[in-house]
Amino acid sequence: MTDLPSAPARTPHMRVGAYAVIRSSGRVLLAHWNDRGGSGWTLPGGGLELGEDPLDGVVREVAEETGYTAAVERLLGVDTITIPGNRRLDGSGVPYFGVRVFYRASIAGGALENEREGSTDEARWFAEEEVPGLTALDIVRVGLELDRTEPPTGSLLRRA
Repeated sequence: MTDLPSAPARTPHMRVGAYAVIRSSGRVLLAHWNDRGGSGWTLPGGGLELGEDPLDGVVREVAEETGYTAAVERLLGVDTITIPGNRRLDGSGVPYFGVRVFYRASIAGGALENEREGSTDEARWFAEEEVPGLTALDIVRVGLELDRTEPPTGSLLRRA
């Protein structure tokens, strides 16, 4: 037994986000995440503000990242993600636990426009068959799988 103090416990960083799967004419709307040295295509959406309802949050995030006004059609499902502290891009070393709420949505107005001064730098429509060849975050696969299945099943959400 040693008299060395134990390492301080690190409280995980927890975040709830809301994301939209938006399809139109065989295309899917994605936003390009480019933040803290990481990048890749993702679904439009992001972290909720304190006290914000996920429905309001996903509409706000879609507008910020794409310029479009989203009309939420239905809840697709909920997924979680855990990132160990040593894999965090922010260098904090603090573990991350995220809860991701997915919705199917459509475009109700607005025009395609890239976000300015945010975590995404481009929004673009892609043909469905292009998506597997993109450098994309896992959130795209999860969201599209949830949208293909009704009701969602837990087995579709498990990572390989």
